[in-house]
Amino acid sequence: MQLSSWMKGTMLVTVSALLIFVIMMLGGLAFTWNISEGGTEWNAPIQTISDSLVFDGTAYSFTGEDFLEEGCWAMLLDEEGKMVWSFHKPEDVPEKYALTDVAAFARWYLNDYPVRCWVREDGLLVVGSPKGSVWKQDFSTDLQDLLQLPFWVLGFFLLALGCVLGLAWLVLRRWFRQEQRQRDAARSNWINGVSHDIRTPLSVVMGYAAQLESAPDLAPEHRRRACAIRAQSQVIRDLVNDLNLTMRLDCEMQPLRRESIQPEVFLRQIGADFLNGGMAEGFDFEMQLPETPLPLLLADPFLLRRAVNNLLTNCVRHNGPGTTICMGARAEGRRLLLWVEGGTAREESLSVPRPLEEDGGAAHGTGLRLVAQIAAAHGGRAAFCGGTPCRCELWLPLQ
Repeated sequence: MQLSSWMKGTMLVTVSALLIFVIMMLGGLAFTWNISEGGTEWNAPIQTISDSLVFDGTAYSFTGEDFLEEGCWAMLLDEEGKMVWSFHKPEDVPEKYALTDVAAFARWYLNDYPVRCWVREDGLLVVGSPKGSVWKQDFSTDLQDLLQLPFWVLGFFLLALGCVLGLAWLVLRRWFRQEQRQRDAARSNWINGVSHDIRTPLSVVMGYAAQLESAPDLAPEHRRRACAIRAQSQVIRDLVNDLNLTMRLDCEMQPLRRESIQPEVFLRQIGADFLNGGMAEGFDFEMQLPETPLPLLLADPFLLRRAVNNLLTNCVRHNGPGTTICMGARAEGRRLLLWVEGGTAREESLSVPRPLEEDGGAAHGTGLRLVAQIAAAHGGRAAFCGGTPCRCELWLPLQ
């Protein structure tokens, strides 16, 4: 869903940038056409003005006054550069020109007057406009450079598109993070509120169940039921704690307090607590550790203990009494392999490691999802394999 939104946003920005590029190109072409002879010229086309100047053999007659705007003027030079006819010529415009003068003002200005020239059979027609009314510039370029123009335009367009996409990515990324933080905060507040509301009545239930379980005059059947209530209440309390912890790991709100851990000592302590806590009653427990000391492990002892205890609890919960539960560890290169296996899981048997689903569905339980999150927080991974026995592995980087 998130990838689809990013793709739609990228396509929208790309189409918008392409549309802007096309509009700018069309606008540039329209502007160029408008200022060229294909559009409106200074006044009227100079050929039309030239056709309005007629020589009858003795004198010139001019009927093109309407083609010239206010302040415009015209003159006719013969082959020697001498003026033979003029119309509203300014006083500061000379009446005779050398060849070099004609070559200069034909391309630029004549005494700061922008002029146009038209070659006739009887000479050169010069039409001028007021000073400061027209900008005139000569432009020329090599043909090979001109042929490279499309590539330059395409390159600048791609550069602009990259900048627009980069800016859009930064803005969308910031918006997405803000929305994610708001969702995480709302989820955290909701989970904390529910957890707080559950703890108080749950403590009351567990307290009364423990009192009933220890009452001397309680019937054996009722004592068994009180024990079941206390045990299931303990399961609910552990589930609430796992829910809080998995939420904190998801939101990166759980700081890692890493310490150097000796894996053999750490696992023996967990095994002793598992046996002394009564959870292993009715189960056979084995521990497999190498004879040579394992390298030190840099990890958060609280989180790692939580992960191993969840795996042991999962084995007890999904297997009947008499099942053998085995816990061990060994070094595999620069990683530590820590495993817990026992019996056959209730889930469908698998012969290869099975990744957890993104939503942490009920088929895996919050406990296994929390194990995977703890492993990932330490830079490792978790693998869960079904079969006989069911095996859960933690791969953690060594110090």
